[in-house]
Amino acid sequence: MIRPQLAADGRTVRLPIADRVEPLLDALAVAYAEAPDDLGALLAHHAENVAALDHAIYGHNVPEYERAMRAATADGSREALLAEAPVAGLDDLLDPDTAISFASRITQLAAHIRHRTNRSPRP
Repeated sequence: MIRPQLAADGRTVRLPIADRVEPLLDALAVAYAEAPDDLGALLAHHAENVAALDHAIYGHNVPEYERAMRAATADGSREALLAEAPVAGLDDLLDPDTAISFASRITQLAAHIRHRTNRSPRP
């Protein structure tokens, strides 16, 4: 599970995810080494879908249905890439008690930051 912590500056709460991304990149590199043509084609196709989605999101006068279609297409090509380089446990599934503990920890850290940065005397 991602463990929230104070950032080095002590002014923000950090949710470190680098340790979650590293195995995905490693698996993607291994999959590419095993089948560079196939994975290269998947990557190129996904890149086209992401560019089309960006255009739909930030373009002027793009209908909402087109944005939804582009998002679905990008989701599909992303899932195809993940199928080629599967990484177990990428998503955290929290039971109710764990979710409450996680939220409590973030709240405690945020309160600590607020207390440290809000030192003005009360009227």
